[in-house]
Order: sequence, then C-alpha cells, then structure tokens
Amino acid sequence: MTTARIELPPKLVPVFAKPRGAVQYRGAYGGRGSGKSFNFAKMAAIWGYTEPLRILCVREFQVSIAESFHAELKAAIASEPWLDGAYEIGRDYLRGKNGTEFIFRGLRRNTQSIKSLAKIDLTIVEEAEDVPEESWLALEATVFRQPKSELWSIWNPRDEGSPVDQRFRKCPPDNAVIVEMNWQDNPFFPEGLKTLREREQSRLDPNTYAHVWEGAYLENSDRQVFGGKVKVDEFTPGPDWDGPYQGVDFGFRPDPLCAGRVWVHDDRVWIEREAYGVGVEIDAMAGFIKENIPDFDQYVTRADSAEPKTISYARRNGLPRIEPVKKWPNSVMEGIRFLRGFREIVIHPRCPGCIRDFRLYSHKVNTAGDVLPDLIDADNHGPDMVRYALAPLIKGKPTARTFIGKGFY
Repeated sequence: MTTARIELPPKLVPVFAKPRGAVQYRGAYGGRGSGKSFNFAKMAAIWGYTEPLRILCVREFQVSIAESFHAELKAAIASEPWLDGAYEIGRDYLRGKNGTEFIFRGLRRNTQSIKSLAKIDLTIVEEAEDVPEESWLALEATVFRQPKSELWSIWNPRDEGSPVDQRFRKCPPDNAVIVEMNWQDNPFFPEGLKTLREREQSRLDPNTYAHVWEGAYLENSDRQVFGGKVKVDEFTPGPDWDGPYQGVDFGFRPDPLCAGRVWVHDDRVWIEREAYGVGVEIDAMAGFIKENIPDFDQYVTRADSAEPKTISYARRNGLPRIEPVKKWPNSVMEGIRFLRGFREIVIHPRCPGCIRDFRLYSHKVNTAGDVLPDLIDADNHGPDMVRYALAPLIKGKPTARTFIGKGFY
C-alpha cells in the first residue's frame, strides 16, 4: 500500500478532515490569491482518484468549457504526478481511468438539464456569489438524491445578504464546514500575485481593494463607519512611535473576546496584535491573550468598565495591569470621530478579527436608503477595543491630534 502526502493551506485542513458523506456542505469564501479554487479542485481530484465518482462542476454563467472549472482541475491534477497519471484530460472533458467523471454546466438557462442528471456524488459551485436562490433550490433538489452526496461552494463575497451569504455565512447548516480564506491564509501565495496585490493596494480605492483581496463585501462606503480609512499592511513599530496602547473588549459567545495592541504614529492608528476568539472561558482568558500578544501583561491595558468583576478576576489571574476604561456621555461617537480623524487605520494582516470588524462596522440605513448616525450593534468588537486602548487620548485636551469637536463626520 502506498501513501501520498497532501499539502493544503492550514485553514482548509478542518474543511476536509471528515470523510466523504460525513457532512453535506463544504465551502470557502474570501478574496483573490487565497488558493480556494485550486485546493478545492485538488481535493475533488483526489476523491475521484480514490473511488469512481460523478462530479458536477457548475457556475451561474458558462458559455464554454474554457469558462468552467476545467482549467482549475487540470492545473491541480498536473501539480501532483501521481494524480496526473490517473486522469485523461481533453479539451472539453476530464475523466479518471477508474471511471470518475467530471461534468461541467452553467446554471443559467440549464436548470432543467441539471435536474435530469442522475447519480451525482459531488457538486462544486464556483463563483457561488452569482448564483440566485432559484438555482440553489433546483441544485439541492437534484444533487442530494445520491447517498453521501455533497455540495461544495467557493466564492468571493460581494453583496451582504446574497443567497450564498445567507445560506453559508449568516445561517450555515449544522452539517456544513465553511471557512474564510484570503491571500494571507495561503502559504503557497505566488510571487507574481504578491507584486500585483501590492500594486493594486496603492492603485485601487480602499473599498475595492478590500473586496478584491481581503474578502470584504463591496459596500456603500457611506454606510461603513470606517469606510475609506482602513488599510491592511505589514509593519514594525519604530522607537519613536507613541505606544503601545492596549485594550480589551470582553465577550464569550456569540460575541468574541477582542484584545489588542495599538500604536499612534504619523497621523495613523496602527493595530499591531490581536487576541480574538469566541467561547474563551474567563479562566483561560489571560493565557489566550498572552499566547497571541507577547508581553501583554507588562503594559497598562484598558477594558470595558461594564465588566468590573471580569476586570478584577483578570487582574488577580495573569493581567495585573488591566484597569477599567473611563467612559463619559457620548463617548462612543467621540471615539469614532477621533479614530476617523486620523489619516488611516493600519491593521497588520495577522489581525483578521479587527480587519473584519473595521470593514463591516456600519451605520443604520432607513427604508429610503438614508444613512443614519445610529450605529448597528454588530461587528464593533475591534473598534471598541481600540477606543478603550486610546481612551486617554480621546478624552484628552482638544488638540489637532485628538480631532475633538469636528461634529458628525
């Protein structure tokens, strides 16, 4: 018996840890360069190598095989010599020598032909963001006729509340394993894409860049609290930087615990480190934070004053320099105005929780589409952590640095 070593990005390991048929749905969403499509293609080819399967590859729009998942599968198979010899690959077909068959279809205007397909073991939905609800309903009614059948979805988020977003992010089924993947999650991120990403980071507007590369929704920037302010980039704090400032926004489930280390320099806020997790027990909190943020216990840390018992416990159990943040009337809006007064908020790529929160934190919108000053109480854990960390600067004397008194932005 021979064995083969399969290399996957670490984020995809739990997606494929369970055997075929153990779950109904697997998927990944995120921006360009993450390796989602390539690695899902590789795993499909591996499954087809181990047993004969009928694998349906669909997207909403497909005029020709050239516009299908065929090219991704071909590249994935070619990357593994032991797979390459197991498949016959033609211009418009791909089949395994053991009887595995790949079928390529466009969903638009082909719903009836897909309904007529029989014995589909695996369905792969590429560019799933474009698939409307009626196509999902028809697809699921077809593909789950076969025992152990599964449906895999790959997409770059665009519209919050789209059918795929509702199905697999907002309300994922219990029998689904779905992960977010972006370029920084891909250990095999190619050098050519690295150059392209860096060029587009300076060329594209922040919202477009975030959508293309960081897996963010393509949002109306007027609705985003920090629209146009957030940049994701690697950095090392310099000796003349102001800080570090540290904050903690307490949470357990569903709200996460968010702790972080922040600096101020060159009219920018720099978020260097985070400890961001759901379900972190209070007795594990200090260890979790210090594991993710070196020497966290050595610096003053400001935390949500609404949790005095938690602060007291943390001070006695590993975080001796934690203290309650001082709040005042309208402190949330003052803090937001203060942060928006900086030229940029730069977040290190190793802080995905803060990246997500700063991009998604939004104002309410009325039925007429007007953006309101009221805030949606969601995706605010990273911003709250930073507000707590920088509270002494926000409440300080009104200077050019604090940007107090400029009114609603």
